[in-house]
Amino acid sequence: MHYKAPAWLPGGHAQTIWPALFARRRRCAVLPLQRERWATPDGDFVDVDRQHARVPNRPLLVLFHGLEGSSQSHYAEAFADWAAEHDVNFALPHFRGCSGEINHAPRAYHSGDHQEVDWILKRLRQEHQDQGGKYLMAAGVSLGGNALMRWAAEHGAKAKAHADAVASVCSPLDLALSGAAIGQGFNRQVYTRMFLRSMKPKALAKWAQHPGLFDRKRLLAARDLYEFDNVFTAPLHGFKNTDDYWARASAKPLMKNIGIPALALNALNDPFVPAHSLPKADDVSPWVTLWQPAHGGHVGFAQGGMPGQVRALPDAVGEWLMDAVGQTLQRQECIHG
Repeated sequence: MHYKAPAWLPGGHAQTIWPALFARRRRCAVLPLQRERWATPDGDFVDVDRQHARVPNRPLLVLFHGLEGSSQSHYAEAFADWAAEHDVNFALPHFRGCSGEINHAPRAYHSGDHQEVDWILKRLRQEHQDQGGKYLMAAGVSLGGNALMRWAAEHGAKAKAHADAVASVCSPLDLALSGAAIGQGFNRQVYTRMFLRSMKPKALAKWAQHPGLFDRKRLLAARDLYEFDNVFTAPLHGFKNTDDYWARASAKPLMKNIGIPALALNALNDPFVPAHSLPKADDVSPWVTLWQPAHGGHVGFAQGGMPGQVRALPDAVGEWLMDAVGQTLQRQECIHG
């Protein structure tokens, strides 16, 4: 990705905060998202927001959102806009508890939730094929991108049964290093506080559903994501503690196992995904393309004059995914032709 930040938006923090709050997200007329509620195998539910192409058998883009994100996040609206402009089907599955309603089960979601990603992609692939569609592309933003890459690494070449190409966007592929970065200095005062303002109430609602599920006093005392994950995220999802969770859920150590076209996009000035944490060419399989532009912030990539727009991100990622799907088609035609 050849990206240059506008002169009026200097630095990783500005390139992160301004696009999320003020930049224009759309170029097309707004298309309404249609919500579906799916029952999960464990008796819970997942809400999926969908936008249908004019031609049903057009490719499907699945977007996994980031920490505390939703279909209303700035990047989600920008990707939905890109899908509408290119007549691509669009689906955004909400991680549990992120659709505006607390989920039922004594669990939430986490950065390495590849089993949930697998179940969702299998269902979407089958539904898309039943409607005559052939190609499914998946992108994940921040936490969602790590979970998606973790899924791709877990399944290797077999992942092609459920997705033709995947992309992670500004994802903390090494959770320990990113967790340390977001827990310090300005990051701790701004981003950590922002996340905890929504994460703590959700956790307390979960405690009200399932009294005694975790140590409520310790959760209220948590002042960073490390402490929060130690009390809530790790034990609820089968990890010993935060260190065990961050180590086992990180995609980076397994990215040599990826066996389908995959893009990992990370800006080098991302405030809480430090450049030294990013994978290098010898950390990944030949299927993985690394884009690491100097600027962009965390899920920013604003372009144009003030206030700017955030379509640079879905434009670049969407084009890469469509090209990857096209190359897959060409390889299949060569094999069978």
